[in-house]
Amino acid sequence: MGAVMRQRRRKATRAEPAKLRRSASATRVAIIGAGRGGTALMEIFAEDPLVHIVGVADINPSAVGIRLARRLRIPVTREYRELLEMESVDLIIDVTGNPEVEQVMQDFHRFGVTVIGGASAKFMWQLIEARILATAEIEKTLNKYQSLYRLYVKEATSAVTEERTRIACEIHDGLVQNLAGLNFKLDLCRELLRKDPPASEAMLRETKAQLKMAIQEARQVIFNLRPLHFDKMELIPALTNYLKSYETQYHIKTEFSVSGDETVLFPKTKIFLFRIVQEALSNVQKHAQADRVAIQVSIGREVLKATIVDNGIGFEVDAIAQDPEKWDHFGLRGIFERARLVGGEARIESKKGKGTRILIGVPLVRKGATGHGKN
Repeated sequence: MGAVMRQRRRKATRAEPAKLRRSASATRVAIIGAGRGGTALMEIFAEDPLVHIVGVADINPSAVGIRLARRLRIPVTREYRELLEMESVDLIIDVTGNPEVEQVMQDFHRFGVTVIGGASAKFMWQLIEARILATAEIEKTLNKYQSLYRLYVKEATSAVTEERTRIACEIHDGLVQNLAGLNFKLDLCRELLRKDPPASEAMLRETKAQLKMAIQEARQVIFNLRPLHFDKMELIPALTNYLKSYETQYHIKTEFSVSGDETVLFPKTKIFLFRIVQEALSNVQKHAQADRVAIQVSIGREVLKATIVDNGIGFEVDAIAQDPEKWDHFGLRGIFERARLVGGEARIESKKGKGTRILIGVPLVRKGATGHGKN
């Protein structure tokens, strides 16, 4: 690599804040092309601690991604071959769409360096661009969701943090991993296209089906961020919709019954009850090995009661309660804390082979009275 490129890299390393420095195990990526594709890759990779962008190349100094690269302190060059000569690179992505560059990349082989280009690279950055747009929608929804929490943020800070972490894990462990898998399958399709066209066509059909599932998963994540009807804060319709989606996604039969008038409930109580049900059903899906779960909600004059019962394998409550790691792992702490934050309490009954029953009780007060629930 040329002296200018090395000098730029050294300057960028010295100027980079400590909190943005990547670990030694980060994948070192070079990007050829700073148009829409390169920009999308930079926007998503710059936030990933497991990826370090070591250089960006584009013959057009006014390309949309060049300013972004400089703002991110990523070394830039007009000669893409300088990136091929770099010693500290693990992955080179060509998003130029230039046949000449693509041919060079196809002929480029070096031990320990992976090259992605052509249709695979285009599909990859288009998926990432779609994810960026979806993230913007999620952020918009999250901002709306946060406006509800301003009423009781002092009490609920820990619960909000936990919820954000859970949603982030859902996106990272589910949607992002699925998209990464699709990208590798497309690489395989590209190779099969020359050697075994029928196998390539079968792989493309399978990839399309997986992409459809990824889209459904993205929609589910967005729904989880905005479960309640914000204009009217309707709990029962939100639970009904969630249970339908849950049943379709996990093939666990749900039964839902409700009595009473939800208009007597404060927004805070509605949100936390929804999250308790959501957490309980997540546990059923992950741990219970159940095929049926029943949810009952009873809204009385003085107390709200909710019961979630599954026919799964159950567990020994006392043993789990004495192990803080398992207590958190099974999501039980979140259920108890959410119930407490609305002035109520939770109780869990379970035995091995006997399923699990979660009982929630929340005392109610009138909206015109002082006390719990009006925050």
